[in-house]
Amino acid sequence: MTTKNAIATTVQVEINGIDPKRTGQIMVMLFEDNGFPVKHKSALQTQFHSPNAESLSVEFKTTQAEFAIKVLHDEDNSQTTSKNWTGIIPSEGLGFSNGAKISWRGPPKFKDAKLSLTDLSSPISISVNYP
Repeated sequence: MTTKNAIATTVQVEINGIDPKRTGQIMVMLFEDNGFPVKHKSALQTQFHSPNAESLSVEFKTTQAEFAIKVLHDEDNSQTTSKNWTGIIPSEGLGFSNGAKISWRGPPKFKDAKLSLTDLSSPISISVNYP
């Protein structure tokens, strides 16, 4: 929960493991619990970057006490996570804060990816994993 007098904190994110040979865009999304990680329109903030290097540094300003970050290498520029032939498994590169991973149960839960402003060590490191 945020207060009216909350001061925005800068959150630095280092993204590694980007495959610059792939096309599209890198989407970096900051979420509260609502909508994470599937409903991209529910993200509090979204940044779009070119995948022209293996690593990328981004910054968010937020007053959210708890949040999670999702990184998507959106190769088809659809602004959604494309799936493979099964319709279940992502076919694009993904990364989540706190080292959260996709499992056979589906995408990670907010509690597994959440970060707290009070416990933040900067920068946050997120690796993009490709199928």
